[in-house]
This record gives sequence, C-alpha cells and structure tokens, in this order.
Amino acid sequence: MFGEDSGIRWNIEKETFGVADGVGGWAKKGVDAGKYARALMFNSELAVQHQPVGWVDPRKILRAVNIGDSGFLVIRNGKIEYKSRVQQHRFNCPFQLGKCNDNPSLAQGSRVFVEPGDVVVAGTDGMFDNLNDSDIVEIVNQGVKKAPHKLARTIAKLAHRNSPDRCAITPFSKAAQEVGLDFVGGKRDDITVVVAYIGPPGKRLVF
Repeated sequence: MFGEDSGIRWNIEKETFGVADGVGGWAKKGVDAGKYARALMFNSELAVQHQPVGWVDPRKILRAVNIGDSGFLVIRNGKIEYKSRVQQHRFNCPFQLGKCNDNPSLAQGSRVFVEPGDVVVAGTDGMFDNLNDSDIVEIVNQGVKKAPHKLARTIAKLAHRNSPDRCAITPFSKAAQEVGLDFVGGKRDDITVVVAYIGPPGKRLVF
C-alpha cells in the first residue's frame, strides 16, 4: 500500500476482504480522508462478522459490492475472467460516499462464479489508473507461485513506479485523451492492492 488515505481490511474466518480509497481533496475541508476510509472498512468488517456462519462462500461464488473507481479483477488461466465496472459521473469524478449525493444504494453488486486456481486482484484507482489490465495479468502469470501478499506488493510497486512517469501510456492518460485533454503519463495517487487465491473445496481463501 502506498499513500495515507486508503483503507484495507480482510477477515480470514469469513473469507472476505475489501479496499477503500479516501478522497484526497477532502483535506482542504479539514477532513481526514484516511480515517474515513479506514472507518468504512472497519465497519464493513463488523457487518460481515455479524452474518451467520456459512453466509459467505466465495469458493463457489464471489459476492462483491463496489462503488466508484476502485474495483477488482478475477484472473483465470492467465486471462481476465471478470472485471468490475467503474462508476463515475464524468472523467476523474467517481461516485463516492460522503457529503455528496452518492449513497450506498448506488453500489454495483456482482456474483462471479470462481474456480480453484483463480486469482482475485482488488485495488484502488491508483492501481487501475497506472497499470493496464495486461500489465496486471502479466505480473500475476509470472508470480502466481508467490504468496499473495508478495504478489500484491509487486503490483503496487509497478503502479507506484508508473504514477510519476510523465511519458507512460496509462489507462488514466488514455481516458483523459478520450475526453479531449492533452495528457500523457501516470497519475499520482494512493495505491492499495489485495490479492487472494481461490483454493479447492474445503480450503480457505488465501490472502
């Protein structure tokens, strides 16, 4: 994880995990974006802990909820099987939970069938803005035998390396050009990445 305004939580017993990206611009209004993101993740974990045993079974179906431009990928046999959809009002203005009009009811829910050997990569927009999907898949394919937290670190490091590069061709620069902006390079931002491996039946999710 690079940066201070992101939140990350995982619960091995319930086989759940999540990331939240604080809004850096809130600092101008005296709001600690990192504290907000971490509190959101903490309370999300509490909600999961109060669910009955057996409610979560990501070994067969990965249940996810997402709002804004953080998201996740499911990679199977070296290819992207599923990618969550970005929610934004306009370029570089994602849905966000706070004082604006966006609320949890706008979140995108998804149910993804998963198989043993699948790799789930979740990250904040700092990852998706600075790495092409093909970059993430390549890293996963080369490092799938690593512990998932080490693989997550490798992905985050590459995204962090691209973020200040003024010559990099990134998803963020491509999106900027699509709306008529003269922009090339990465986007400086907080970067949080979580990787999880889907194991065989009877085995827990591995983080």
